[in-house]
This record gives sequence, structure tokens and C-alpha cells, in this order.
Amino acid sequence: MDTRTAFIETMKFNEKARVPKWEFGYWGSTIKRWYKEGLPEGKYPQLPNKIFTISASLYTKAWTHGIENIKPGEKIELPNGIGVWGGFLYWPSQGFPLDFDVANFFAFDKSQILVNVEQIFWPHFEVKILQEDEKSLIYTDLEGARRKYLKKEATIPTSIEWPIKDKKTWNEIKDQKLNLDNISNRFPAEWKMLVDEYKKRDYPLALGGYPLGIFGILAHLIGYENLFYFYYDEPSLIHDILKTFTDIWIAIWEEVILYTDIDCVHFWEDVSSGKGSMVSPAIFKEFMSPYYKKLVNFLKTKNVDIILVDTDGDCSELIPLFLECGITGIYPMEVSAGMDVLKTRKLYPQLQIMGGIPKSDIGLGKKRIDDFLEDTFILLKSGGYIPFGDHLIPPEVSWEDFKYYRNKLNFLIDGVSNI
Repeated sequence: MDTRTAFIETMKFNEKARVPKWEFGYWGSTIKRWYKEGLPEGKYPQLPNKIFTISASLYTKAWTHGIENIKPGEKIELPNGIGVWGGFLYWPSQGFPLDFDVANFFAFDKSQILVNVEQIFWPHFEVKILQEDEKSLIYTDLEGARRKYLKKEATIPTSIEWPIKDKKTWNEIKDQKLNLDNISNRFPAEWKMLVDEYKKRDYPLALGGYPLGIFGILAHLIGYENLFYFYYDEPSLIHDILKTFTDIWIAIWEEVILYTDIDCVHFWEDVSSGKGSMVSPAIFKEFMSPYYKKLVNFLKTKNVDIILVDTDGDCSELIPLFLECGITGIYPMEVSAGMDVLKTRKLYPQLQIMGGIPKSDIGLGKKRIDDFLEDTFILLKSGGYIPFGDHLIPPEVSWEDFKYYRNKLNFLIDGVSNI
């Protein structure tokens, strides 16, 4: 059973499915520690330096600044604060590299792949360096945000100014970069070649991705704090933004699906924190539900029935609202932020669950690993579940502890898959 089939059948709760082996990902500092502690180095994660789409290449300028002319296969040391994707998350994404060495060591499945089509602004904003010193870089990125990148810390750049500030800036962007008449311009020159590859694939093919979401796109283009005010002060503006993006996404996806079928769609929301949802049920129902329902209804007419939401933190209050809109699965189910995944499974037996393993606890040793994997085994037997760390594995986790955890998890997966 190839990766694509294993993923689809697991999401269908097929008892005979082979559960895919993936991780969410690792911090750059984690991977570098593991190489020092015995991870065999065969294919060091390579920083992507080519600009594809906003979803694929956001933050590429920060990660590769000063080393833009990377040659294919050239080894560039990973920044400590970069994410290295572990296979479950679609790739390419955000300019992050994809892991191969951890995947090869544990015989992981192939990564999900994100369709190469621009789903946000076209044409892109021009990337401009505005200010630079030895400590930081301030620049304008592909989607028009002004960001600050700290070179030593090398974490995701911090937004300091957002492209949508008011109705005026929104209307300018809408007229210039969200035109339904130029959908064909959003596809790459090599689209025909990509379609040929997609049709022969043995991996899951995805649409959506970061930062596409009904809350997420707003937070990304307006800023979290500004958005919370706009919900009350500018509700018509919020509805116009969401209606515009919903129409654009449907038009793009309709075109994609003319050429290739799609296995799943990922929405990025990050609408919950360690203390629960960042929006009330009333805000969700007014500003999120109508657009989710429209998108989901469209996708179901195209036989796309795996529709996933990425939200960190404690999302327990939001799950019934997402399900009501037609969302089928949620990840990474952050146990570290208070999520009770076993309780979630009992309350929502139809929900596809991914993640759910407390990432930091992997570093607490064998006894703690044995304890939390008892819950994992229960979830595996319930179906519709793909286990992995509930976000990027931190550098506090040693290679020895990770090996023990992952080998035992693989053993449990193989046991359930062979029942």
C-alpha cells in the first residue's frame, strides 16, 4: 500500500489501512543536535532558495539572505530557529526544508506535496530590503508585509506592518492582486509537466496550506490584534475580504481539478492558544462558518472529502463548530497545550485526528514515553488517526530518546496495521 493510499484509507477509518509513518517536523537546532549524537547524515536538509508561491516561499528571503546563490545540493548549515518538515505537513511550505535523514532512518512515508499554484496574491509584492545591520534584517515580503528577521535567533520573521490596514489599502490590493480574470496567470510555466507527475503520484496531493484559512488569512494580512478590533469596528470589510478570497480559492481549485484530482485540503488557522479559542462561538458563526460551508460544499462536489484544519493550542471548544461546517480532521492536537485527545475521540468518533503526542515529553525518558504511547495505541485502534509530535520536536529531546519513542511508535503502528 503506497503512501497516498495509506493516507486516504486511514482517513476513511478503514480497519485494514496501513497507518502512515510521519512526523510534524523538527527545529533546525534539534536536527543539528541529532547529527552530533548519531543520526546518520546522508542528505542534509537543503534550504529552498527559489521563489514559487507565497505559501511555498514565504520567509525564503529571510532564511537565505546573503546566500541566495545556493547551488543544488550545496550544504548550508540550518538556522537554529527554522522548521524542518517531517512528512505529514505539505511541502513546499514557507521556505522550510524537508527532512530526509530522519525519514530514511525510520522508514517514513513520502511527504504530502502542495500543488504549485499561487492561491493568495498575484502578482506578488516586490521583495525589498528596507534596513539591515549585523543583528537584523527588515524587509517587505511577497505578500506585502513588513518583517523583521533576527539573524542570531534565526526564528520566523516577526511582522511589524501588515498589507491590509483599512478599506483603502484592501481595495487597492483587491483590484491589483485578486483578479478573477487572470486565474491562468497563477499557474507556473511547467504546469503541464507537474500535471503529468501528479497523475502518476504515490503520495498525497494537497491544496490550501499556510496561510490559507478563514481566520488565518485575516490574521496573516491584518495582524492578530488589529483583526480582533476589525471584527467589531469593520465587519463589512472582514466579510468583503473573506468573500473575495473564498471566490478566488474556488476559482483556482476549480481550474486545478480540471487537470488532476486532489487528495486533501489543508486550512491554516492557529485560532486557539494554550487558554482556548481566540474567537468566541458567535464570531466563529458570523465570520467563519458561512465561508467554510461554501468552500466545503464546493470541495465535496469535486470528490475532495479530506478537509483538515491546522490549529495549535487548546481547540476543544472549536471542534464542534468546525465539524458543523464540514471540516473532517484537525491537527496537531497539542497535548502540550492542554488537549485531551482520548476525550476528543470519545466525543467526536468521526473526527480525523493527527498529532497528539506531547513533543517535549519525548525528552523525559523511556517511562514517560511508554506512558503516553499507551494512549496512542488506544487511538490507533480507534481508526482515523495518524500519530506524531504535536508540533516541531524541540532541541531538548535527545537522539536516543527520540529513537526509543519513534521505534516503539512504529512498532505500535505496524501492530495495528497488521491486525
